[in-house]
Amino acid sequence: MPTPQFILDLREHIGHAPLWLSGITAVVVDDGRILLNRRSDTGRWALLHGIVEPGEQPADTVVREVLEETGVTVLPERITSVHTLPAFACANGDQVQYLDVAFRCRPLSGEAVVGDEESLAVAWFPLDDLPPLAPNDTLLLEKALADHPSPWFAVG
Repeated sequence: MPTPQFILDLREHIGHAPLWLSGITAVVVDDGRILLNRRSDTGRWALLHGIVEPGEQPADTVVREVLEETGVTVLPERITSVHTLPAFACANGDQVQYLDVAFRCRPLSGEAVVGDEESLAVAWFPLDDLPPLAPNDTLLLEKALADHPSPWFAVG
């Protein structure tokens, strides 16, 4: 995933020290299908993720990230979960942890295509025939598909 310039600027000052960031996840649902990308950094199929830029609203981040990565314009319909991801170290040694806000979205226009270097492939998958997903993505998908008006969040 290309690193936003504001993070590169921060890293000049803090090196590899832990950095707390705001992230989003887009669960794009259309007629029993989910939009996924095959990530270039891991080779795994995943929900669509991104970093909230300074001054940007999380819902705007969802729209921007999905369009950049897949060519699909979406409408965020609701927040489905808010939680902190485990801290981890990137391949270059940078330490990071995200507060993630997940949105259930519906597509408005566009064809699913690889839009940038973050994806090896982009595709729609039927809910009953999904590729293996990381445990966190499985959890976020489950929460986004639940018929519950309030977002899920972890306690303790």
